[in-house]
Amino acid sequence: LTLKRCHFIDTVMAGTWSEVWTLYLILALGTPDPSPAPQEKLHDFRRIFLGLDKCNACIGTSICKKFFKDEIRFERWLTAQSNLSSADVRSYEGNYTDSTAGWRPVVLSRLMSPPLQQISDNSICTSAGKGKSCSIEAVLRATSRFQRWVRSNLLLPSMVKGLVTPMLSCPSQRLLDRIVRRYFEVTDVGSVQMKHFSEKDKLRLLYTLAVNQQPLIMQMFPGTEGWPFLRYHGSCGRMMVWAGSKPLRSLFSSPLERRADIAYQLLHITQSLSSNSLQFSLFYTNISEDMFGTLDDSRVFIVDTSTIGIIDLQEGYPPDEDLLPEHLDVFSCLSGSCERPPPCETVRAAQSFILLCKHVINNLLVPNDVQSGHLPKEAVSALAICADQSQSDQRIIAAAQTLKDILQTLRPCSALYGYRYPECLYSDKF
Repeated sequence: LTLKRCHFIDTVMAGTWSEVWTLYLILALGTPDPSPAPQEKLHDFRRIFLGLDKCNACIGTSICKKFFKDEIRFERWLTAQSNLSSADVRSYEGNYTDSTAGWRPVVLSRLMSPPLQQISDNSICTSAGKGKSCSIEAVLRATSRFQRWVRSNLLLPSMVKGLVTPMLSCPSQRLLDRIVRRYFEVTDVGSVQMKHFSEKDKLRLLYTLAVNQQPLIMQMFPGTEGWPFLRYHGSCGRMMVWAGSKPLRSLFSSPLERRADIAYQLLHITQSLSSNSLQFSLFYTNISEDMFGTLDDSRVFIVDTSTIGIIDLQEGYPPDEDLLPEHLDVFSCLSGSCERPPPCETVRAAQSFILLCKHVINNLLVPNDVQSGHLPKEAVSALAICADQSQSDQRIIAAAQTLKDILQTLRPCSALYGYRYPECLYSDKF
């Protein structure tokens, strides 16, 4: 009996992806009848959970095979996260593998929370006078905006006018070309033309642009090219997958040297976003500690890219014109808000530094650090100026640089900081 029990436990712990889904389905739907129905329910549950039943009003299907080949697993499917369909859960911790490496932590996230998603879907149906239940794909396909997409092989500024995602507040043609060229969900990546896009590809891209720009930013500015964004693995239905990280807030009680290193990196990231070789100025429109995370080598990354705006410094931005009725449609409010981002002309040069210093670095560098004598008073003064929006842009940017220079002297050089060790032993630049 003991041997059988141990064998049962080993079998459960080594269970395949199908067994995981089956176990959850039994817990959620009750003991199955001895008929083909449970298998059909399992298939339906997978599609509904991933959002495949809503495609092509979804992100894409580039990583679906890995879900069904047991190469993506939920981290705590037997414990706290066993209730995968919880209405309050937007993202899940998981693990991912492929033929080139072992298991790696990932985040599996929806475009929006389930309650907000339901409101968004309902708005699609009601916009067409269909009540609260309809084929949302059919309604979206019938819109005049999507029909303009169907007829065009280029993504033009007029085709995204009225969408409220921050990076589209003043889109240049060069920015839109980059969106198309880096779009991960089609087979032939690299062209600014959409000739190889099927109608379903175009609808998926339009839907993603309207709801949440997160997966697109990660594709346009990948970490492999030096951008401070985590690796995007792909999507399945309305679920997107990117590399996992540790929450920044988990390090708020760390020693000052660790917090100083994080604050330094945050300032450096913010500088690099606004000034880079591509001549795209990326800026924060909203910010919180949850926007950032760290990896095992102590490198800081931007985890949530949904509130990042983009200004094309090379082409400039078009004047903020009044929207015509044709630009305001069901796609304009799918993100859960119909509020347009402020005109790009109103974006301050120091806006990102103000938000960063006020809402994040203020929580990393605290008064006790000064009282203990470990943090120079000059750093506190610079931080206060950086967080003060009443100051001029020039003074705020100068204060951010002063703070960064002070923090650099507080950063330790040890193996804990693998992203710059052992280089820091031989050069002050690291």
